[in-house]
Amino acid sequence: MKEETLCVHGSDDPGDCTGSITVPIYQTATFAHSTVGQGGGYCYSRVQNPTREHLERAVARLEQGDDAMAFSSGMAAIAALMELFRPRDHLLVSDDLYGGSVRLFADISRKNGVECEGVDTTDPAEVERRIRPETRAVFLETPTNPMMQVTDIAAIAAIARAHGLLLIVDNTLLTPYLQKPIPLGADIVVHSGTKYLGGHNDTLAGFLVTARPELTERLRRIYITTGACLSPFDSWLLIRGIKTLAVRMDRAQESALLLAEWLSARPEIERVYYAGLPGHPGYAVSRRQTTGAGALFSFSVDTEERAVRLLERVKLIRFAESLGGTETLVTYPCSQTHADVPREQQERLGITKRLLRLSVGLEAANDLKEDLAQALA
Repeated sequence: MKEETLCVHGSDDPGDCTGSITVPIYQTATFAHSTVGQGGGYCYSRVQNPTREHLERAVARLEQGDDAMAFSSGMAAIAALMELFRPRDHLLVSDDLYGGSVRLFADISRKNGVECEGVDTTDPAEVERRIRPETRAVFLETPTNPMMQVTDIAAIAAIARAHGLLLIVDNTLLTPYLQKPIPLGADIVVHSGTKYLGGHNDTLAGFLVTARPELTERLRRIYITTGACLSPFDSWLLIRGIKTLAVRMDRAQESALLLAEWLSARPEIERVYYAGLPGHPGYAVSRRQTTGAGALFSFSVDTEERAVRLLERVKLIRFAESLGGTETLVTYPCSQTHADVPREQQERLGITKRLLRLSVGLEAANDLKEDLAQALA
């Protein structure tokens, strides 16, 4: 079944006898049992809820995984994931990550005795060189947020397998519609479902998708114990969002490429970071392992003053954090999404006060271009 069809029908209930086109919202905390040892398959919504179950099946099918678990946010998903590891374990993580992930690894994981060491995951040889006896996993984003670095998932997967490590891939920016890490060798896929999967800037969600039953069993136990499960109503919103995922991604990335090419030719723009441009260093890898470059990119302007002025002057585009919704958003990574990343690391990665990040939505591309043009003037 094609991805476009799975987006629409992946959450369908084949056992439904009502004819309902949409999955019902089972807004209940608990379920009654007819007698001892017999019930309808559900007991308590923290453990499982029918609405959330349909959502999880849809996401697992899209990612070609064994199972998916829906969390109350992307960070809740990563926090549960980190419960797989013990004190003195060592993880290699992409050195350009979403700021919330950096904060979790630095503040919470370190306190718990788990060391997360940043590494340039676009360089497989460097990843292999950094592996220690206590290394347990590699955690990467591709493309990264906000610098759009592209990692060869299959190459890192081969290294991870050779050393008995888990490979964890945050697939938020491309979604399973454009990139499928599990067939490329990933063991666990992470999503902030708040972004493209939800797609409307109206709810928080997160996912872990597992490649194998044994990982499913371990993470399901953590999931029902720590309890950060997605509510029935929010699960329904995610089901609704995923139904339009394919058409939204196609439209948004079409506009993103147009805007990235247009900005690249502007005299005020120093550089555009977008894997859909042939000049991007990860362009060939991106073309090989994805079916599109997505709808998020970053760009640096010539002065800090111009960056601030653009943020203050945009009208149609909203100056706001987050990404992946129907509205186009511009973000200032150095003081918003990546404010907790140490300044020296920001500078080394290119997260300067001249860098802006654009999440392209569903507005007419020419309207977005006109708004950027007047804000740059």
